[in-house]
Amino acid sequence: MDTHSSDAARPVLEAPDIARALTRIAHEIVERAKGADDVVLLGIPTRGVFLARRLGDKLEEITGGKIPVGSLDITMYRDDLRMRPARALARTDIPADGVDGRLVVLVDDVLFSGRTIRAALDALGDIGRPRAVQLAILVDRGHRELPIRADYVGKNLPTSLRETVKVQLAEEDGRDTVLLGLKKPDPGEPAPAGER
Repeated sequence: MDTHSSDAARPVLEAPDIARALTRIAHEIVERAKGADDVVLLGIPTRGVFLARRLGDKLEEITGGKIPVGSLDITMYRDDLRMRPARALARTDIPADGVDGRLVVLVDDVLFSGRTIRAALDALGDIGRPRAVQLAILVDRGHRELPIRADYVGKNLPTSLRETVKVQLAEEDGRDTVLLGLKKPDPGEPAPAGER
């Protein structure tokens, strides 16, 4: 997710839109997986974890079964560690049954360059060997730098590189919204390639 935001940011998704998107994604997962018996949801910190928990709740409503939900910290797998200040490690929490032979759905808020997801795949490979890995994203803003595609998308939001997409969720930010704004230029700093 972009961290440079503008005061002129405008909402493109509000709480009801986010809830509908997650409900739709949950139904698509059940349809594609022919149920959710072997599905494990792993959220990418920070907001991806909250989205994974919400998605897990919706899957439970649909299927009536308990869906394992965890988190996957990718900090040490990022390819920009040398270029950015050190980040605090987030928590990796793998459900008790693990991921081996299961359908793992990675969950994140914004898909941008694809580098975060590449890091997540590397981290997941060190944990186990899933039967398959899929990707659920709240917002796909384009501008891929790697050959990565989301299986489930809440909203496709074509953007320019001058724009920012900021996801706010009640658990972290006190409200649910997706904001589209313009980057504030940082004097003397090269334009970032993007985190996602």
